Amino acid sequence: MNLDDFSDLIERPDGGLRRDAEERRERFVVPPGALGRLDELGEWLSAAQQAVPVRPIEQPRVLLFAGDHGVASLDVSGRAAGSAHELVRATLEGATPLAVLARRFSVPVRIVDAGLDCDPELLPEQVVRTRVRRGSGRIDIEDALTAEEAERAVRLGMAIADEEADSGTDLVVLGDLSVGGTTAAATLIAALCGTDASVVTGRGGAGIDDLAWMRKCAAIRDALRRARPVLGDQLELLATVGGADLAAMTGFLLQSAVRRLPVILDGVVSAACALVGQRAAFRAPDWWLAGQLSGEPAQAKALDRMALNPLLDHGVIVGEGSGALLALPFVQAAAALAAELPERAPASDERDEKDEERDGEETADSEGAAVGEPAGD
Repeated sequence: MNLDDFSDLIERPDGGLRRDAEERRERFVVPPGALGRLDELGEWLSAAQQAVPVRPIEQPRVLLFAGDHGVASLDVSGRAAGSAHELVRATLEGATPLAVLARRFSVPVRIVDAGLDCDPELLPEQVVRTRVRRGSGRIDIEDALTAEEAERAVRLGMAIADEEADSGTDLVVLGDLSVGGTTAAATLIAALCGTDASVVTGRGGAGIDDLAWMRKCAAIRDALRRARPVLGDQLELLATVGGADLAAMTGFLLQSAVRRLPVILDGVVSAACALVGQRAAFRAPDWWLAGQLSGEPAQAKALDRMALNPLLDHGVIVGEGSGALLALPFVQAAAALAAELPERAPASDERDEKDEERDGEETADSEGAAVGEPAGD
């Protein structure tokens, strides 16, 4: 498998239809520019859907890729190594911010186990049946995956994208449930952007103290030494310093772009996978939206490299897809406004109405004058 092959499969959203949507927007009773980014989003959706006016977002889905990372054993995370299955269980039970928001917005949630480090019996079969391997390797000293596992993970993500597209999903909110995932993500972003470990090291959604931050920075530095020699092959890069969940998410993003399925990215993990996807297929980011700023420096760097401007900046750092899900109503509002706002009456109609009013006034005046004239002999 060569991820660069996606470059020939992915097309940009329809530029002609986007121009049609822009022209239609100029005819709205609401002045152009008055709706800010809502206008831009509505036009983007028209191009993505190949529809003017845009169709409403009616079947969104939250998709979470789950996995554990061996590097978490270095105490670089606010959560214990191998505990990502607890996040999965809490989400399934409705006890996480993402689960609460999904329930409130009536959006179904799908969790895909790509590399959890737990006994399969701890979770429902529909979650764990997709697992590529149990946990990913410690990227500072060993590869996250074998070459075969990396390809399996990417193909898993591709299959999930096909399933969602075929089932009628019209927009995906993409997130992750991982422990140690931000360390792998920051390593990928630093490698692809050519930056130092300290520039991309954040404190993660769970929050870490200064000592843990220094351990995380050292782990990313060591992993970067292993990543740089394989930068020419994106699949090998994912195998070396990514992980099963990150490889699957990358496959999902690329195949979603092939299937013209729009995606809202959440935090640094999805941003890292998107950056790998961009390196493989430069048109792919045209199908993605950045839901929010997570506060992770690596995420900001990746989004800047892809020229993706986040929709929200509310200081939400909890991760797990919550920030991206908060952006969903904004996107749905853009679709509704673009589809339902009335257009101004055409100029010819306005002239006809004015002419009719003027003719009516002249008729009334002439009749009034006739009534006032003296009768003839």
